[in-house]
Amino acid sequence: MRILAIDVGTGTQDIMIYDTEKELENSIKLVLPSPHLYISQQIREIENDIYLQGEIMGGGKIKNTLLQHIEKGYKVVMEPTCAKTIRDNLEQVKSFGIEIADENEDYKDYTKITLGDINITKLSEFLLGYDLEFDFDEIAIAVQDHGYNENMGDRDFRFEKIREKISEPISPLEFGFKEDLPEYYTRMQAVRRIIKSEGIEDVPLLMDTKFASIAGMCYDEIAKNLKSFIVIDIGNGHTTAASIEDGKIQGVFEHHTSSLTGESLERYMKRLASGEITNEEVYNDHGHGAHVLNPISEIEKVIASGPKRELIEKTNLDWHHACPGGDVMMTGTIGLIKTIQG
Repeated sequence: MRILAIDVGTGTQDIMIYDTEKELENSIKLVLPSPHLYISQQIREIENDIYLQGEIMGGGKIKNTLLQHIEKGYKVVMEPTCAKTIRDNLEQVKSFGIEIADENEDYKDYTKITLGDINITKLSEFLLGYDLEFDFDEIAIAVQDHGYNENMGDRDFRFEKIREKISEPISPLEFGFKEDLPEYYTRMQAVRRIIKSEGIEDVPLLMDTKFASIAGMCYDEIAKNLKSFIVIDIGNGHTTAASIEDGKIQGVFEHHTSSLTGESLERYMKRLASGEITNEEVYNDHGHGAHVLNPISEIEKVIASGPKRELIEKTNLDWHHACPGGDVMMTGTIGLIKTIQG
């Protein structure tokens, strides 16, 4: 079986091509700039009015780059779907000075840019240039998706859905979606539409980046030999931790990385392990929340991943930087692959 796994993060998109007939360490790997970074660079280099089309994607720097473009005196027009990259509410998008495309208008003199978290055609051309086959039995993609509910803020809605998913202890692998992908995960739905538009009929596996990372960390060589431990993804924007006992998630908390110190992170993880952490204490500290089903017997080790993972070194806990398959950059892709394999 050949699997294409793509983990789209804030800084990089990490790609692995895994063949079950070969060792994991012999997989083809790519670490490329995250799509929002090179699209933002495209925008900065344009001296013209811009027309954006395509899909919802991770906004990252795109919003600020577009606002800077408007400040230069240029117009920015976005089609309704891709405009949700900036805000789900199109009235809010317009409040920034961005116009929503009118199908009766002619934008032929505008420079066109297509938004999207993935570009399968571009990737296939790159791989074929190295005589690598672009033929896969399964495709798995991770993006961070807060979900959308018009009656609830992103922070609240995201954690509500995490809480619903962990109504009982479950394996991190159960966070993958195929045919059962909910409509409210608009960014994942956009990725699915891109895949279909590129002529790929098979339904890809979609997963949130944080839970792809959590799944991957559980397959680290040290983690595989532990019974009771914590995995933590310390990202550029968000930090997500899960307490694990007997291979299942017993509790989780999510916070904003910029709000954490070594001291507060250590306190939260100890309280996660003991089952004492509350949703209120994390939420009132401007985090997303916490949800615990059961305490774990002990923290044998903290397995850490993510671009800001050095924060774990400021705690007094026994930590280890995750490197499943011998590569710290492939934690999410390995989580995707293991989820596909079940």
